Amino acid sequence: MSAARRALWAGRSLALIGILLLAFNLRSAVASLSPVLAQVEADVPLSAVVVGLLGMLPPVCYAVFGLVTPAIARRWGLERPLIAALVLLVIGLAGRGLVGDATGLVVASVITFAAMGVGNVLLPLAVKRYFPDRIGLMTTLYVTAMSISTLLPPLIAVPVAEAAGWRVELGLWAVFAVAALVPWLALAIRSRAARAPGVVEPDATQLRHALRSPLAWALTVVFAGSSVNAYTAFAWLPRILQDIAGSSAAAAGALLSLYAAMGLVAGLVVPIVAARWNRVPLLIGVSVASFALGYLGLLVAPATATWLWVVLIGTGPLIFPLSLVLINLRTRTQAGAVALSGFVQSAGYLIAAAGPLVLGVLHDATGSWSLPLVLLLATAVPVGVAGLVVARPRMFEDERAR
Repeated sequence: MSAARRALWAGRSLALIGILLLAFNLRSAVASLSPVLAQVEADVPLSAVVVGLLGMLPPVCYAVFGLVTPAIARRWGLERPLIAALVLLVIGLAGRGLVGDATGLVVASVITFAAMGVGNVLLPLAVKRYFPDRIGLMTTLYVTAMSISTLLPPLIAVPVAEAAGWRVELGLWAVFAVAALVPWLALAIRSRAARAPGVVEPDATQLRHALRSPLAWALTVVFAGSSVNAYTAFAWLPRILQDIAGSSAAAAGALLSLYAAMGLVAGLVVPIVAARWNRVPLLIGVSVASFALGYLGLLVAPATATWLWVVLIGTGPLIFPLSLVLINLRTRTQAGAVALSGFVQSAGYLIAAAGPLVLGVLHDATGSWSLPLVLLLATAVPVGVAGLVVARPRMFEDERAR
């Protein structure tokens, strides 16, 4: 779908603000609980099973609600589902700060991550609808907002919890969800007043087509490769570095922050490189090489230049923002974008949910991190193969026509 380029703010400032605030709200809950988990457990007893369940909820909810969101969009369009998701997000985030037992925390977290799952799928669609002429730039902006919302909670969680309590720290993030509601309510009212088309109408067979689409499956493998490595790193990287590199707890935490910071850099650079210069093969090659060199470094010389190995494995997931921008670059219509986004994110996050668990089981079975690191190293292979498919200029809808 082509569109004449126009000024970023021209007639769509509300959409720009709404997209950025929505993106900021799609990761804050993931990173705001673990830093204050010890304080939470002092008031709300949590078993190891519950803690593990809380860690698996984000990708599981993203996967489940990624499947149902295209049907919701077919019936209700873009703005109304986003408004409903943000309302649920406010309830879930505020609820996490008010819970009195483990069950309440799990329920509030399910509501929170379900709302985020809907937002994950509809966010690329919002970009395609309001900014078809600025897909690369807008993807850069919203991925950057998501990266900031991943970095910020660990930095302020403990100081806020020590000053005002863990309930305030967890509930604080609901304020940002309330702020995101304002532009989307205004957009919904304006669209209705102007009788603008508010309903996305993808063909009912679009998702079935995705099941047979080489492009959809290849993009899913690329997205899953990023997600498996990212969720595994956030779950296990500090402990891996303490065990094999002799890092202190403080140093391992700092290295995890360095890992997360590489995602911020990728979010700034990758979408523009992919959309404006069409350097998808180059980006896939950098990702595969970074994964390979980073994990090989940890296997062979973990205590030597540990920061370099962390930088490399943190560079590998640059395929996350690449996948998001390709959802729009490889579709012609809003219908195709929402179908491809729902399929890729659902399947990708479902695979990612198993990553931390599998690594933990392998470590317990072998008593070593060697086999888990070899497994992570091996994820570079399917990413590279699938990358050859997504790098070719082809459109999701055209596959169906053929």
